[in-house]
Amino acid sequence: MKALSSDEIRRRFVRFFVEHGHTPYPSSSLIPTNDPTLLFTNAGMNQFKSVFLGEEAPKHQRAVSIQKCVRAGGKHNDLENVGYTARHHTFFEMLGNFSFGDYFKKQAISLAWKFITSELEIPVHKLFVTVFQDDKESLEIWKNDIQIDVQKISRLGEKDNFWSMGETGPCGPCSEIFYDQGVGTGCGKAT
Repeated sequence: MKALSSDEIRRRFVRFFVEHGHTPYPSSSLIPTNDPTLLFTNAGMNQFKSVFLGEEAPKHQRAVSIQKCVRAGGKHNDLENVGYTARHHTFFEMLGNFSFGDYFKKQAISLAWKFITSELEIPVHKLFVTVFQDDKESLEIWKNDIQIDVQKISRLGEKDNFWSMGETGPCGPCSEIFYDQGVGTGCGKAT
């Protein structure tokens, strides 16, 4: 695995998804316009909220973006965890790829895995995945299509593997890929 700068990771991410038919979108404003429900843009999908809500047709079926985000309040509040973990920050850039009715779980998982293992050359033996506890389809994709060892798959609940835009609106199970940094950086929990 080669050391890469954050700029190089961004370039590779956008290039990879453009090569797979995604249209690049610029980061939207950190202060959302026309959305009184958000103080700050806190996720990559925010600029596509009207598409997810069915209020607007997508301009493209596939999109890729690097969205500037702030998480300092509300449902996605990272402020309390800053300094306690190596992964929580109030400002970050979220790399996102989106499909609007074009592909679903199988291709989304396959593209994510291919980007991480082929493009970034992250060793497979260092990777673990999570799925929502009731999402049998994603579990089967990881086991049968990606062929990851079932011991490296954790089935987690709504708090960890179910995304939503708030109390109401589009929502659903998600799957995440984690890099094992070794025993010395563990949290002491089984998952």
